[in-house]
Amino acid sequence: MTVDAPVSRVGTLERRYLSGTFAELCRIESPSGHERACAERVIAELRALGVNVHEDDADAIAGSDCGNLLARIPATRQLADGEAETRGARSVLLCAHLDTVPLQAPVEPVLRDGVWENANEGILGADNKAAVAVLLALARHIRQEGAPVDVELLFTVGEEIALAGARAFDVTRLHSDFGYVFDHASPIGEVVVGSPSHFRVQASFRGAAAHAGIRPEEGRSAILAAARAIASIPLGRLEAGTTVNLGTISGGTAMNVVAEHCSLVGEVRALDEQRAQALVAEIVERVHEAANLPDCDCDVDVSVQRSFSGYRLPAGSPAVHVAEMALRSCGHEPVRISSGGGSDANALLAEGFETVNLANGTERNHEPGERVSVTALEDMLDVALALLDEAVALQPVAGL
Repeated sequence: MTVDAPVSRVGTLERRYLSGTFAELCRIESPSGHERACAERVIAELRALGVNVHEDDADAIAGSDCGNLLARIPATRQLADGEAETRGARSVLLCAHLDTVPLQAPVEPVLRDGVWENANEGILGADNKAAVAVLLALARHIRQEGAPVDVELLFTVGEEIALAGARAFDVTRLHSDFGYVFDHASPIGEVVVGSPSHFRVQASFRGAAAHAGIRPEEGRSAILAAARAIASIPLGRLEAGTTVNLGTISGGTAMNVVAEHCSLVGEVRALDEQRAQALVAEIVERVHEAANLPDCDCDVDVSVQRSFSGYRLPAGSPAVHVAEMALRSCGHEPVRISSGGGSDANALLAEGFETVNLANGTERNHEPGERVSVTALEDMLDVALALLDEAVALQPVAGL
């Protein structure tokens, strides 16, 4: 729902800069693990603004060619004589991730009827280049106009591979009281107050190879065992806030060989932690049962990894309050939602740093046909600037 909006904080030149920067970032390929070129573009832009950027050593842990980037811009206001005065003020973190899912085609951004799309049949990279461009535009704005609070900008790597960069980030480096990520593909105004726990489950079946036409009786098919397991596992949306998916299967060596090996990789997501753990246990049990069936008789190894922990933000969260005030000031009626997806907010919250994930107006993320409107980009920048204003107006809260 949208209400009457006040005059935008974003000027004409800033709008052009935002769209141009977004298109340029999208052209830089940065699938998870290969974020260096995009990171260098961000570093160059911030340093041109006189902002120092620090890169951490998360690259080795996250499996990337670069680490997370952290920049700080102190609160300032312009005095009548043109001098800048530093205000001792609250600090706010804004976060975006540099990586994208793998590309299906080269990215060539085109603007059609006010909407950015990829001219080729593949992702655009708006997830999360839209937010990266907004943070750079915000940095440019506040270096020129000043900011009412200290601002920290965090650009992470490996978000698309189980939040690898954010999980490797040392939150004790942050000075901020709370923070925001713009990483939910839904209309601006939605505030993510709940996100699921996520588990990765891999099962590797081992049978015995045999000639499929001459001695099939001597073989033990790992593919058959995997198929029996798949048939027994509940898949899809089991109830609100709970999903199970088997995403990949691989196995066998040739058409005429009873398959000796087969592997499955799947996931469990649930807003309720106990429900998630119960489903993981059920899947592991059914995998073992399938392997032990008389017509399968396979060995199986199962590994379970928690990718990230879920959360539910309390109703009185100061960061949520600031977000909702900022959205209203920009003409958007806030709506609290729970998401089936994870974001860097999950990782930061798990380390005790209060973070809110805000919708960014992008559409069809991770799909060919991914898109974002110019209006959504500009609205996102307006909201980001409003967050800083509302954070300063926030009444003192215990611990803040």
